[in-house]
Amino acid sequence: MLKPGDILPLIVEKPAAGGAMIARHDGRVVLVSGAIPGERVQARVVRVQKGVAHAGTVAIDEPSPDRREPSGDPLCGGCLYSHIAYPRQLAIKSQVIADAFTRIGRIELPAPVIVAGSPEDGYRMRARLHVRGSRFGFFREGTHDLCDARATRQLLPATLDTLDRLMAAVVSAGAETVREIELSENVDGSERVVDVESLAPLDRRVAEQLMSTKGLTPGPYVTDTLTIGDAALKLRRHVLAFFQGNRFLLRDLVAHVSGQVPMDATLLDLYAGVGLFSVAAATVRRAAVVAVEGDATASEDLVVNASKAEGQVTALRAAVEEIGPRVADVVIVDPPRTGLSPGALAAVVKVTAARLIYVSCDVATLARDARKIIDAGYAIERADAFDLFPNTPHVETVVVFAKS
Repeated sequence: MLKPGDILPLIVEKPAAGGAMIARHDGRVVLVSGAIPGERVQARVVRVQKGVAHAGTVAIDEPSPDRREPSGDPLCGGCLYSHIAYPRQLAIKSQVIADAFTRIGRIELPAPVIVAGSPEDGYRMRARLHVRGSRFGFFREGTHDLCDARATRQLLPATLDTLDRLMAAVVSAGAETVREIELSENVDGSERVVDVESLAPLDRRVAEQLMSTKGLTPGPYVTDTLTIGDAALKLRRHVLAFFQGNRFLLRDLVAHVSGQVPMDATLLDLYAGVGLFSVAAATVRRAAVVAVEGDATASEDLVVNASKAEGQVTALRAAVEEIGPRVADVVIVDPPRTGLSPGALAAVVKVTAARLIYVSCDVATLARDARKIIDAGYAIERADAFDLFPNTPHVETVVVFAKS
């Protein structure tokens, strides 16, 4: 019987969703972190749960040619794959997508999924930083222990310099109740805003002092400009509004999704956020769009951004489950990590659109929902992926379904 603390010799077989790799010991599945498929490793069991052992690599007996030295703490948030050479990361993510569709959805994809790569340094436009005393950073995986955000290389150097100055202002002002910093900046890094969360309301003068930190943009908004073909899209977004986080792949992702919308189509964009896909489809594909967003903050941005689309985008603040009967040629869904709720899925398939474009940051819930969408009379036309999260096990997947 395996127990925490046991050291196991393992041959690593294949990747699993979530960042661990699959190995076996005496027929039992072991999910091992810090390994690469094909390696022989020694791993220490950290827990045994529902018959599956979870272990961390402590020694490499036969390393993969794709192993590299991570630049910082591999357990710091956003670094679980940092020990893997980047091209191999992309191949692993493609394998994880295919495996999830086969295992969870019982679906064979029409072709291997190509994962578009990203520069690894400075890719993040949005981040949540945790504050403890005079320090800020990310959490180490599975803990509330702070680790150094600079060593992860996810944020731009100028961003980190600004955060250093902000923390100095926090300390100077005696604002020891500050616990979280929500950061958002635009694609070129010319605008940068933060929202500071505190255990107790900050004095107005202290809050103004923090927000006047050099490197921060006044106000809670940034503006992004994306050029797709001959069109230039301008989008306002609040620091607390959801938005895709990778500055290097944002344009490619939006161009790809909007490119799946036929010219002059009617489009229902669900979980529309600030209108990223809605405004692009209206501007580039002349689509007539109804954009639905339930979040109060994002929906305010959506209304502002829709107003610039020459009447092509109608913004609605509503939960997807409550949209009622709708008719459209195309539906786009970009749900949270939990995927479509039963009510949302029922609303989506009732539209009976000719095309359904599903944008997902979680391949497990995507595969689950794909099975139900296929059962409702659709077939997968294509699947593509974008590595919005380098050095992590996460990947953004776009699946196009056609009514069969």
